[in-house]
Amino acid sequence: MHALLAHARLMADYNQWINTRLYAAAAELPHDMLTQDRGAFFRSVLGTLNHIMVGDRVWLSRFARHPARHAALESFRRMSAPQRVDVMLHDTLPELTLARHQLDQTIIDWCTELNADALAHPLAYQSLKGVPAVRPMGSLMMHFFNHQTHHRGQVTTLLSQCGVDIGETDLLGLIPQCDEEPV
Repeated sequence: MHALLAHARLMADYNQWINTRLYAAAAELPHDMLTQDRGAFFRSVLGTLNHIMVGDRVWLSRFARHPARHAALESFRRMSAPQRVDVMLHDTLPELTLARHQLDQTIIDWCTELNADALAHPLAYQSLKGVPAVRPMGSLMMHFFNHQTHHRGQVTTLLSQCGVDIGETDLLGLIPQCDEEPV
């Protein structure tokens, strides 16, 4: 399998796995602690979790316009993407958790549909400030997953400051072992 395609699928699985752990850990806190301004860029645990989803929805809306027209992204062709990075899509963790679960499955389904040709194809899009750009789809997808990881690290820190340890977060836990040592 094409290396970048295999990595995209691994990252989609990791995204779902780590979000399940992260949201379960966040659920240990009462709502007022989830929404308390902790001085983070998106202020609170809930604000940062919403930002990750906003970023995902913005990028998935862009990816939905790819000429391959992946079926898993059909709903993103019909909806408008958020226009600001600090939008609160969901005001409570249970609502956000349900939406996150659905979105994570969409990401897995989309990555299952991808092929090497789609990843190599350039994608034209506009930034939220209206600046046009054209970049390789595979590189944009790596940015998509990196953005999630970056902000989940911030949430992990915020949860730790509240006394909540989410446990193992490393991608290494999902990378399969090789059957043989190299020769």
